[in-house]
Amino acid sequence: MGGLPDVLVLCYHAVSPNWDASLSVTPDRFWRQLQYLVHRGYRGATFRDALTAPPAPRTLAITFDDSYRSVAKWAFPMLESLDLPATVFVPTCFIGRDEPMSWPGIDRWIGGAHEDELRPLSWQALRRLVDAGWEVGSHTVSHPRLTSLDYDSLRSELNESKLACERALDSPCTSISYPYGDVDARVVAAAAEAGYRFGATLPRRFNAPQPLQWPRVGVWYSDEFPRFRLKAAKRVRDVRTLAIGERLAGPLRRRESEGTGD
Repeated sequence: MGGLPDVLVLCYHAVSPNWDASLSVTPDRFWRQLQYLVHRGYRGATFRDALTAPPAPRTLAITFDDSYRSVAKWAFPMLESLDLPATVFVPTCFIGRDEPMSWPGIDRWIGGAHEDELRPLSWQALRRLVDAGWEVGSHTVSHPRLTSLDYDSLRSELNESKLACERALDSPCTSISYPYGDVDARVVAAAAEAGYRFGATLPRRFNAPQPLQWPRVGVWYSDEFPRFRLKAAKRVRDVRTLAIGERLAGPLRRRESEGTGD
């Protein structure tokens, strides 16, 4: 079949056998989801490579927001066994700290039994992922809602996080994931000005993919396999880019519209 390649970009956060947060998935479910897509003929690429040079007619880009340690512990071995690279988006002011990350949406877990799930990766761990073929992108400095910031604060969040990634990893940082999926035309323009080429979103409205506003399929704790399969289907994603998709695909948007602290 001709036409443009099918580029499926998935958004995960944490992978944990015990944490029942909406932004987490269990290792068993994660593994089944990966196997299904590989068996469907998808070939892996980083977010950047999927948007610039898709390696196959069906290209899969796995992305992780927030840089939880569980990405290296649970997700990396499974992805490596299937020869799938991934992209992790990091809020740079937290990287290398031992204490849990905290911002509105995940701070309710501070002080509880799952507090350790909030601990971030180190720069050393991120470098190991880069050496294994992964991409590290920016998730800003402090994980704010970017549309609420004044111009100087917005520039600082975008520029300083990009520079931190490049200094720590000795490689260009050209991709960003907008915290909470919170993005508008002003934020996109500022991201382009800062030197980003690719931007990952979790859209609450349906839009055609654009390099700095590329829609991802969010995968959540409550997504049992039939729902995952439906959300990942190309025909469903195509509907979501149409104006009529706002009416037809409403039930599929509920999880993306929840405030999950992503």
